[in-house]
Amino acid sequence: MRFVLVLTALLGVVYAYLASRLAGSPGAHLLLAAPFLLIWLVPVVYWVGGREKGTRADEALHVASYVSMGWLSFAFVSCVLRDLALLAAVLLRLPAAFESALVDDGPALVLGASVAALVIGMAVALRGPRVKRVDISVPGLAPGLDGLRIAQISDLHVGVTIGERYARGVTRMANELDADLVVLTGDLVDGSVERLARKVAPLAKLEPRGRVFFILGNHEYYSGAREWIAHFRAMGFDALLNEYRFVTVRGARLLVGGVLDPAGGADAPQPAAAAGTGEQVDFRLLLAHNPKLAPLGAAAGFDLQLSGHTHAGQFFPWTLAVRLLHAPHAYGLSREGKMQVYVSAGTGSWGPPVRFGSQTELTLVRLVAAA
Repeated sequence: MRFVLVLTALLGVVYAYLASRLAGSPGAHLLLAAPFLLIWLVPVVYWVGGREKGTRADEALHVASYVSMGWLSFAFVSCVLRDLALLAAVLLRLPAAFESALVDDGPALVLGASVAALVIGMAVALRGPRVKRVDISVPGLAPGLDGLRIAQISDLHVGVTIGERYARGVTRMANELDADLVVLTGDLVDGSVERLARKVAPLAKLEPRGRVFFILGNHEYYSGAREWIAHFRAMGFDALLNEYRFVTVRGARLLVGGVLDPAGGADAPQPAAAAGTGEQVDFRLLLAHNPKLAPLGAAAGFDLQLSGHTHAGQFFPWTLAVRLLHAPHAYGLSREGKMQVYVSAGTGSWGPPVRFGSQTELTLVRLVAAA
């Protein structure tokens, strides 16, 4: 109930602001209210109310709601920028014609800018991921691991906006990389096994030289974690649930550990349990969906952590917010003590199918011996 009240209050404040700045007639007010209603309906009816989005009508409503979320974000930012420009015009005593143009043409400018940003962002998101190549320089790396190739798929979010065709394209791209391992670092799905089994089916055709490992993200917990663990195991994936496995590569011994997500509640992430302390290995790789687990991973003795979760903010202005909230491991390569951390921007997108200021990626991580 608290969530519904907070959401309603937040949307009400934003609506009042935009309506006062953009809508001059009752008809315009009603038109502006439509996306707000769509945004409000989905979390209230489906997330809180517990209705399963099992029909095409349900999915269409979700798509409309998510697109509205993207537009609203851009419209709010555009309107704030317009008002800041107005304030600057007054304070700096700019020509009256400039101020008049911002007032008279402001609604059209805000609408045009927000729609243009939405269209561009959707085009970027829906065209699919690029291959992001990341070299990890490792002092004293065992010769057998020099050049090891790891394909990372993270935050695919198969659901209402990402389906079977998108998953098939990601699978094809991953197979073309000829990786030694494929790691799936959480948030692959947004929905139940019953509803999404067909959409994720192409992932069963992932064919690295070695194994496919997967870990849970927070969205698997929202979607039925136990059922997805069983389903992904049936697809041939190796689940790492606060566990580790050994992989022998050209005579070198690699330990791959994977942890649960903090969203699991009582099922807490335990990097120490996944580190194989005392085992003689040449390199320790940690799969942890949430990059905030990096301090625990470093303390457990891992050499590299691969994460996702942040989406690099997905689209402006959240790209800036995420950099602040998740620093120093918001996106890309960073360090936590002696351990290196790579955070993927995500292979798919959650909610609004929009990327503006970030790009979806299928990451190819390569271990290289430091010179």
